Amino acid sequence: MKNLKQYIFLLSIGALSACNYEFPETEVHEPTAGSADFTKMVSIGNSLTAGYMDGALYNRGQENSFAVILAEQLREVGGGDFNVPSINSENGFYTMGPGGTAVGRLILTVNPETGATGPAPIGAGDFPAPYTGDKTALNNFGVPGITLGTALTPLTGGPESTENPAYNPMYARFALAPGQSTVVGDAAAAMQNGGTFFTFWLGNNDVLGYATGGASNPSILTSNDDFQARLSAALDAMLASNPEAKGAVANIPSLNVLPYFQLVPWNALPMTAEQAAQANEGYLLYNGGLQQIEAAGMITEEERELRTVAFSAGQNGFVMEDETLTDLSALGLPSIRQSNAGDRATLPLAQALGQPVNGGIRGISHPVEDRFVLLPSEQEEITTKINTFNGYINAAVEGNSDRLVLADIKDLLDRAAAGQVSAGGVGLNASIIPPNGGLSVDGVHPNARAHAFVANTFIDAINTKWGANIRRVNPNNFVGNDLPR
Repeated sequence: MKNLKQYIFLLSIGALSACNYEFPETEVHEPTAGSADFTKMVSIGNSLTAGYMDGALYNRGQENSFAVILAEQLREVGGGDFNVPSINSENGFYTMGPGGTAVGRLILTVNPETGATGPAPIGAGDFPAPYTGDKTALNNFGVPGITLGTALTPLTGGPESTENPAYNPMYARFALAPGQSTVVGDAAAAMQNGGTFFTFWLGNNDVLGYATGGASNPSILTSNDDFQARLSAALDAMLASNPEAKGAVANIPSLNVLPYFQLVPWNALPMTAEQAAQANEGYLLYNGGLQQIEAAGMITEEERELRTVAFSAGQNGFVMEDETLTDLSALGLPSIRQSNAGDRATLPLAQALGQPVNGGIRGISHPVEDRFVLLPSEQEEITTKINTFNGYINAAVEGNSDRLVLADIKDLLDRAAAGQVSAGGVGLNASIIPPNGGLSVDGVHPNARAHAFVANTFIDAINTKWGANIRRVNPNNFVGNDLPR
């Protein structure tokens, strides 16, 4: 199609300003540890524990992870130092740019032509460098990208090879023995070295990677049996490291709260009447073929209507692959249709939609690939998987109820999405829009303010379980997302 400039709408942000909020002062008793011991806390987890935000691990995110915030609150009840494998980068590493240079974290930017606001790299970044501090003194074992499986294998630390898909440079940079130790083993060793309490937040990536890839690669979705076995192995290792230690375990948030699957609307394709007419010409034979196949009784009227491609002036659904449709490839018709309100596009489609590919335009003459969209059936599959995994997490906590407590982060973010979470009268919502949005610009990871709410969820669970009186943190002292540039 000629002369089609695509501007994909993400979100609109009105006039915004920086805000300071008050946290309500309430009468509190003297801080106490209750029946728990917080002398040395160890945290094990993935990007959420590491403080990964805005598509990168960088200084501000790392310094404002829930684990760091929680450890600071524990100081009043006997908690000690909490050492993290510092990344030493203001912008972190998001991706590789032209010429092999590192590109830094995402920020909100405004398209000067359309006024649409969306994520874009800040500019120069830094590829993760080896941690040069004392690895034996670390408390935070949060590694972006790890699953329960990769937390249990030494291959995560090396070797770096195309034949080793488990390799993760974010772990290799601070592994006690790269290629020999494991994330769980290193965290357990830290517990054996005086550890008295731990936080555990693994399992998200056992389903999230599958979801963010449009459910296009079933091989990376952890099976129920493997999840249960690996969860048991990892938790058992932490509990065995000190038979007297206690811990708080977090669960997996819902897919529905992540802006990553909300920011690109199903009708993100703008067209003029002329452009729509030109595009429709290209589908005359395809739509005619569907009518013939329906007449032959090979598909229903409902499916023929679903598969019919028809553009009009204004915002349109994009043409996309759908493997759940009747396979008509033997008759020369692909399994495609236009997107509708039941579909969820992933955030990367914002950059890919409307772009030239293989001689066509993605979303018009070239169907949007499976990796960019979650079909309704895939959304249901992922929701079922998350609920199943959370059931295993709940059972593991209940099976060790004398030593473990659940930090229900799924409930926290579900309530945030429903507008039921606030501090000092200032709400937290499941968006990336400042000042109240609780998800960082990558649409998946909490920002610093949301991490404060996460820390309070851990604190509330610990206080209730072990009769402690740990002070809650004021979330309004922590920054949300920066205003658009």
